[in-house]
Parts: sequence; structure tokens; C-alpha cells
Amino acid sequence: MFKKSLLLFAALLLGQFAHAQFGKILDKAKEKVGVDVPLSQEEAGNGLKEALNNGIGEAVDFLSAKDGYFKSPYKILLPDEAKTVVSKLKAVPGFSNVEADLTERMNRAAEDAATKAKPIFIKAIKDLTFQDALNILMGNQDAATRYLEKSTYAPLYAEFKPIIQASLDKVNAREYWKSAVTAYNKIPLVTKTNPELDDHVTKMALKGMFELVQKKELGIRSDVSQRNSDILKKVFAKQDKK
Repeated sequence: MFKKSLLLFAALLLGQFAHAQFGKILDKAKEKVGVDVPLSQEEAGNGLKEALNNGIGEAVDFLSAKDGYFKSPYKILLPDEAKTVVSKLKAVPGFSNVEADLTERMNRAAEDAATKAKPIFIKAIKDLTFQDALNILMGNQDAATRYLEKSTYAPLYAEFKPIIQASLDKVNAREYWKSAVTAYNKIPLVTKTNPELDDHVTKMALKGMFELVQKKELGIRSDVSQRNSDILKKVFAKQDKK
């Protein structure tokens, strides 16, 4: 009787031990599955779209505010050809401060144009397919920016340029520049020039915008604290494991 009881007790202990070990193994398996479980199409798409919308929104809001371009790392400077004109005009009455004046006017024009960028970006984000989202997620650190650049550069340029022209005119920049070039071309022995501001300002405005979008993308890819929703945490956790 005692022997049977002892055997029964031993069996119970062994069973409990086995159950505990199995539980630990199961917990580890669950943890593993929790990390590696494939993202659904909806999760991958929604996560990427949320990240892009956040980054675009912040970039556009920043650059379209007063001094968003003018007093930031994305400040637009005069084209090289214009600098030649400016250097010759410093001694001409009325044009001693031409570079500073034009630089501010160009940046104000870019800030005006930036307000129109969101709808174009949003359309490109809505058009993301699951494969696009997955390629971006598992791609290079600037994959989302490059996707947006490829998808939106042409429509952004088309939208920006007339606004920049109107904005330059609003602050009299193009007329001012025309006067400056006319004065420059009257200087003896100089090579006549007429560099256009419109194209230069448009291209530099877009360059600055994509640089800022890229910075936002790198932030969410590399800084966990910037993933401020459950879907962002889950989607970019997959990227962290690649």
C-alpha cells in the first residue's frame, strides 16, 4: 500500500514537472509566433499609410509655415548663375542688397507652394498596393521617400511652379530680378544672362521637401519612440527583424 502511494505521488510530481516544462515550451512558442506571425495585407498597408501620412503631414506643415524654408536647413539659395549677377550688382545703386532680398522672396514663394502638397501626397499613399507596402517596409531606409518621389514629383512640380510664379510676383521678386538682370546686362564686358528663378525655386522647394520627408522616414524606422500607435509598433517591428 505504501509503495503504491509512493509511486502515485512520484507520478503526480512527474506529471506536474512535465506539465510545467510543457507550459514553458508552449509560452516560448507563443512568443515566437507572436513575433514572426506574418502581417496581414490590411495591417501592412494601414501601418505604412499611417507612417507616411504622419511624416508627410509634419513635413508639409513645417515647410509651409512662415520661415519653414527661409530659416531652416532647407533654405533656398540663389542659383549659381544668379550669384554672378549679384556679385556685379553690389556697387549698382538700388541693388546693394539684391541677394538677401531675392533669397527671402524665393523662400516665401516656396512656403506658399508647400501648402498645396498634401493632396498630391495623399493620393499616392492611397494608391499603395500590399506589395508596394511590403517592399517599402522591408526596403532601404529611404524606400518610402523614393516611392513618393517617383510617384509624386511630376504632379508636385506642375502644382508648385505656377504657385511659385504667383508667389514670386506677389512679393515682386520676378520683376525685381528682371530689373537686376537688366542692370547687370548694361555693365560693360559682362556676358549677357537671364537665369530664370521659377524653375530653380520649384526644384529646390521639392528637393527640400523630400529631404525632410526622408528625415521623418528614418526617424520612424530607427526610433521606436516615434511609433505612437499599435499598428505602427507591429508593422515596424517586422522591419526591425529583417
